[in-house]
Amino acid sequence: MADAWSKSQLVKDCALIIFYRNAELGNVKTRLAATLGDERALDIYLKLSKHTLKIAEKVNAKKIVYYSQSIEQNGLWTENFLKEVQLGNDLGERMLNAFRKCFEVGYKRVCIIGTDCYELDENVITQAFDALKENDAVIGPAKDGGYYLLGMNQFLPELFQNKAWSTSSVAQDTIQNFKRLKLKYHILPVLNDIDREEDLPPSLFQDGDYHL
Repeated sequence: MADAWSKSQLVKDCALIIFYRNAELGNVKTRLAATLGDERALDIYLKLSKHTLKIAEKVNAKKIVYYSQSIEQNGLWTENFLKEVQLGNDLGERMLNAFRKCFEVGYKRVCIIGTDCYELDENVITQAFDALKENDAVIGPAKDGGYYLLGMNQFLPELFQNKAWSTSSVAQDTIQNFKRLKLKYHILPVLNDIDREEDLPPSLFQDGDYHL
């Protein structure tokens, strides 16, 4: 693991963190499962994860997948992705620890994404890394008030503290952090996360199944 994290492995000083929940029936997309059932929710989650893998592979950065529980050696994510386990008591602490590790080993521009945003593509992620050349931080707000991407060119612990995670205030609270810290920041286009059945656009539903 030390060799994989070594500075000789840096790709343009950029690191893309991907937070991934282990794909287990009944433990993913619980809000979707409430109306669609566990099996359909898992199917949608896996399609979203494959979409995220596809776009991430096109980004010129070191990619690190952080699993929610344990590393899946023969799972979805290929050898192009460094694999770690999330550490912390809540989402904020887990993200904080992931960012800290990336900056400690020498990355200069670090972004994090999840696997919920079907509208996200490699161009938006590249735009985020480019924005960090001239800005201290970058955020991609989601329509539900959270964010689908967060990036920074220095370690900023405050961004992960005192947040009501999974609520509609997260993105705005984070932008307020930017202002309080007097950071120069860039806001990406607002995109849609898929958390509930109403988030699924009709174009993704064909022949009784969801297509991404």
